[in-house]
Amino acid sequence: MASVQVLDAAGKKVGEVDLDPAVFDVAVSVPAMHQVVTAGLAAQRAGTHSTKTRSEVSGGGRKPWRQKGTGRARHGSIRSPIWVGGGIAHGPKPRDHSVRVPKKMKRLALRSALTTAAREERLRVVDGLAFDEPSTKAALDVLDALELGGQILVVLPGPDPLVEKSFRNLPNVRMCYPGNLGTHEVLYADWVLFTKDALEAVTS
Repeated sequence: MASVQVLDAAGKKVGEVDLDPAVFDVAVSVPAMHQVVTAGLAAQRAGTHSTKTRSEVSGGGRKPWRQKGTGRARHGSIRSPIWVGGGIAHGPKPRDHSVRVPKKMKRLALRSALTTAAREERLRVVDGLAFDEPSTKAALDVLDALELGGQILVVLPGPDPLVEKSFRNLPNVRMCYPGNLGTHEVLYADWVLFTKDALEAVTS
C-alpha cells in the first residue's frame, strides 16, 4: 500500500498516511477519463450559436430573372446558400451539448485520475490549513513552503471562508471539496493538495 507524507503549513513532515488502493491504486482507464472530461467540457458550452437559413434571411422573395432565355443559370432567390449574402446550409443552431455519463464511469474516471496523480507523485497532503484573516501572502507562503508551483488544485474538507478568500486571488489555484472533485480538475493540475481531512473524505 502506497503512502504519502503529511506536512504542516511550514513544510515540515508531521507523519504519513496510507493511500487507499481502492481509490489511488486502480487499473487506469484512459477511455473513461477521456469520455468524462469531454462530456464535462461539452456541458460547459452555452449552445447559443446560431446561423440563418435561406428562409430566415431577409429579402429574396422575388425571382432574380426569368427562368429561360437569358443564358444564365436558373435561380429562384438571391438568398440561396450559393449566393453571397444568402442563407447558411446546415449551419449550427442552438442546442444542448451535454452528454449523459453513467455514475460508474464517473467514479472510474476519477479514481483513474487520482491513481495517475499518485503514481506521478503529484499529490501533497497538508495537516491543515488555517488563517487568522484572509491573506493572499499567507497562502503564497504555504505554497512556497510545500514547494508547489504551476497549476494547483486545493481540496478542502468543507467551506472555509478565510482559506478560500486567501487562495482565490491566485490565478493558478483552484479549490474544491471532496463531493465535487472532478476528473478534469485532477488531470489539469500539476499538483493536487489535500488537507488530511479532505483526503479521508475522498477515501470514504
